[in-house]
Amino acid sequence: MSAINPDQTTAQRLAGMVPSPKPQRMEDPVTRDGSLVEDPAVRAPLVLGDRTFNDVTETVCGYIEKGPGRWWMPAFGLASGVAGLMPLMILYLITTGVGVWGLNNHVDWAWDITNFVFWIGIGHAGTLISAILCLLKQKWRTSINRAAEAMTIFAVICAGTFPGIHVGRIWMTWMLFPIPNANAIWPNFSSPLLWDVFAVSTYATVSALFWYMGMIPDFATLRDRAAIRLMRDGQDAETLPILNIRVDMIRARIYGILSMGWRFSARHWHTYEKAYLMLAGISTPLVLSVHSIVSFDFATSIVPGWHTTIFPPYFVAGAIFGGFAMVLMLLIPSRELFPGMKDLVTLRHLENMAKIILVTGFMVGFAYAMEFFVAWYGANKYEQDVFVYNRLIPPFFAVTGEDGQLKYAPYWWAYWAMISCNVISPQLFWFKWARQSPVAIFIVAFAVTIGMWFERFVIIVTSLHRAFLPSEWGMFFATPVDILTFVGSCGTFLTLYLLFVRFLPQFAMSEIKNVMPQANPHWEGYGHGHGHASHNPPASGAAPAGAHHAPDAPKEGL
Repeated sequence: MSAINPDQTTAQRLAGMVPSPKPQRMEDPVTRDGSLVEDPAVRAPLVLGDRTFNDVTETVCGYIEKGPGRWWMPAFGLASGVAGLMPLMILYLITTGVGVWGLNNHVDWAWDITNFVFWIGIGHAGTLISAILCLLKQKWRTSINRAAEAMTIFAVICAGTFPGIHVGRIWMTWMLFPIPNANAIWPNFSSPLLWDVFAVSTYATVSALFWYMGMIPDFATLRDRAAIRLMRDGQDAETLPILNIRVDMIRARIYGILSMGWRFSARHWHTYEKAYLMLAGISTPLVLSVHSIVSFDFATSIVPGWHTTIFPPYFVAGAIFGGFAMVLMLLIPSRELFPGMKDLVTLRHLENMAKIILVTGFMVGFAYAMEFFVAWYGANKYEQDVFVYNRLIPPFFAVTGEDGQLKYAPYWWAYWAMISCNVISPQLFWFKWARQSPVAIFIVAFAVTIGMWFERFVIIVTSLHRAFLPSEWGMFFATPVDILTFVGSCGTFLTLYLLFVRFLPQFAMSEIKNVMPQANPHWEGYGHGHGHASHNPPASGAAPAGAHHAPDAPKEGL
């Protein structure tokens, strides 16, 4: 029997209903982490702490049932307070006009579209981890996919706000959709701006379905646990202070609705596996298409600095780059705040994500270099000036132009902040100690997140602030409303994530159990024997000679 179609005994172990033997583990002598096994003959474990199936269930459900700790309420209060800035700034924008932003006739896209592209990119890592790594059978994704999927949904919510409010007349945004109206005004389907509407809405819908469907078995587990406590404790169950309603009654009702009648039957699991694989296949093209379409907002124009064919792969690589950095920024503090999470999100998981950041960082750095090469090889003076005199040269390296004036890039500080954060800082991951240090990984991930915001700012603002005619030149300066709106979106993102870790399961329990050695019904810890190689006589009660023996299971450690 397999872990997907188990017999009764294995099914009980997978559900954490009965104890199972604990495997012995090898630990790294320096980090004391059992997942950093470098011996190629030993498969590195993905779950530490000698966890059994019941331990995984108790740990994951305990984050919801027992609460995350005293730190959660102050953090939630601070995050929700910061999030409150966003609706206030949006209300002020609508009642006053877009003049409260730093936009002008020269730079008519700035922080609004910068924030939109930034948040869309943040959400890409969730789909990559859930869909592509699922299709590639990468088992290490099982401990991080749920948090990454949640991050995708919350980032898309933040991103979708900015296109709606940057149009000025927010009450007219419904005209973006192909809805018949009395004026016979239809959207321009040849515009990539409209492609954005369909691409982002499709991406949000599929990502939400993927995220929710993966939680259905876990909702059923929480439902059953609450129902069992209700039957066991009766009127002595925990109640809400004022309403005098039993907490487990609320949990059983809410999680019962969300679980949609899941009963852990073989038919349910079979349908679940098929649907999950289908959604993974549907989501995979979205990883490539959504940010490619976002890049078409710029690449299909004739503005120097935007008019280039490398934008689609450039944007996709940058989105994965920044998305993984945000996943690490969320998971590394969570490992410290939630008890037992270090056994589920191990240093091996962090090291693998650090390697992905290093690879995608090289791809992004290559794209930065190719922008200069394309401008030089194309012999387009306007393109060359955008990169050299709008972005590259700082004032202390200014050159004298044909008119005798000193020429330098006004936004050189933004460009070099982008290069420092996105190209230089990931090089730290060449060193093994940095890839295995949560502190070093967090610092680099934080720098990459800042650098990816600056990348979008450099692409948008530096290409617009000096157009073809000198009379169109003008600088952009952010206003407090610009800054506070973005800060409020960060607060909204963090508030939604804190609500997620408090009330929803952070890990896919069934997927984590399936990568544990106990998921193999023939695992040696269950005492099935060790094949035909043994020449010792069978002990009393053992199977007679010639009886079928289970083959050796792959060793998960020493």
